[in-house]
Amino acid sequence: MIHAEQLAKRFGKVQAVQDVSFEAPDGAITGLLGPNGAGKTTAMRCVEGLLKPDTGHVTIDDIRVARQPRAARRRLGVLPDQFGLYSRLTTREHLAYFGRLHGLDRQALNAAIDSVVSQLHIDDLLDRRVEGFSAGERMKVGLARALLHSPQNLVLDEPTRGLDVMSTRSLRDLLRSLRTAGRCIVFSSHVMQEVEELCDHLVIVGDGVVKAAGSPAELCRQTGHTRLEDAFVQLIEAAA
Repeated sequence: MIHAEQLAKRFGKVQAVQDVSFEAPDGAITGLLGPNGAGKTTAMRCVEGLLKPDTGHVTIDDIRVARQPRAARRRLGVLPDQFGLYSRLTTREHLAYFGRLHGLDRQALNAAIDSVVSQLHIDDLLDRRVEGFSAGERMKVGLARALLHSPQNLVLDEPTRGLDVMSTRSLRDLLRSLRTAGRCIVFSSHVMQEVEELCDHLVIVGDGVVKAAGSPAELCRQTGHTRLEDAFVQLIEAAA
């Protein structure tokens, strides 16, 4: 479970996040939505421990991130918006490097690599450098890295951006299976159809604060719309 409480973060004169609170339970996909510049990525980076909020706090499985960052990160897998891959490394080298950062010994690391390679069907990518990989292939490597240490919690920042139809379908199927396995998933996307299909609960952020929260069906009923996209636009415009 991930719990964010009254997060606020300023960069100079820009108040990127003013007041963001949400809870993402196990066995569910929680969608973090908002227009560009709303504060979603900043909030997610606070959750990941990459940024220290000016006020507020994050707990991951009851571990306070600011107090025990290493313990919290062991419980968290992250897929950032740009995937963050090193072009000269092979997929195997990426996984080995990050596995060692997570403290996996050789035997555990080899078993973990075999597991994620099988799960994501990336045998053909394992010994190739990621330079020149397609967006879908890069996503799979980034996701394999996030899953390598078997974290209970996942934070995925727009993971389907730039993917083709088959890669998108593959990722959606994987997220559903992880949810069924009881994982906690925080998911950011601008694709409303995808959000409506995948997410159990939504948190809509605008101008650095939470504007609305609820299931896709609840937000549609609240606004009187049948399409989530229309409900989202109304909630953002009403709040503005």
